[in-house]
Formats: sequence, structure tokens, C-alpha cells
Amino acid sequence: MKDRQFGVITFRSTNYAIKGESVFKNYDIKIRTIPTPREVTHSCGLALKFELEDTELVKKIIEENQLDIEGIFKIVKSETESFAEKLD
Repeated sequence: MKDRQFGVITFRSTNYAIKGESVFKNYDIKIRTIPTPREVTHSCGLALKFELEDTELVKKIIEENQLDIEGIFKIVKSETESFAEKLD
């Protein structure tokens, strides 16, 4: 099995996650709301998943819209392990 890698944005509350989702819908970027991965345990129950190649655009959108986030993480999952690396 090939490693799966993707980015997630975590939030301090569900309300902030919902606001973030509505902001990202206005941009041409593939974002999906998911349960916060267990590799990232210190945030609310929702996160936004994105493709890693969009990381810089994601950071720009967050800054421009002054979104209140907990963090941006790279998630790596393989057959034997999974882990999160903080990107911001």
C-alpha cells in the first residue's frame, strides 16, 4: 500500500470549522469537511481536508479571511503507521 498524504486544517471550535468551510467554498480549491484525524487530538471534532500541493494557497486564504484556526497539519498514513506533522 502506498502512503496516503494530505493536509488538514483544525479549528478551536465547530463554529470556526463551519465558517472556514463556507469561506473555502468561494475559492477554486478542493476542500472536504472530515472528522478531525486521531493523529491530531487537540482540536474540535471537525477539520478541513485539502491536497498538500495547495498548502500555500490554503495559508493565504486563511490569512486573507482572518480564519481562527488551531493549526495546519500534514497527515501521513501507511499500512503500519500514521502521524501528523504541524505545517504552520
